[in-house]
Amino acid sequence: MRIDKFLKVSRILKRRTVAQEAADAGKISVNGKEVKPAYRVKVGDVVEISFAAGVLRFRVKEIRETVKKDEAANLYEVLS
Repeated sequence: MRIDKFLKVSRILKRRTVAQEAADAGKISVNGKEVKPAYRVKVGDVVEISFAAGVLRFRVKEIRETVKKDEAANLYEVLS
């Protein structure tokens, strides 16, 4: 699954276009490397997103095409 779609499905970012813009601006890295919106995310990848307020790091636990709102947090594990 593409990183931009994963961020939307997991509800880390609200819209896919926001995820695409963040990736294009170099604010998303996977396993220490900056990625583009088309990057194929895999289970076990460590994703880092830079926000104005700080950085969010998480590990991908599961990949699903659709998920209910209350199950979205099960797709990833937040790291310190």
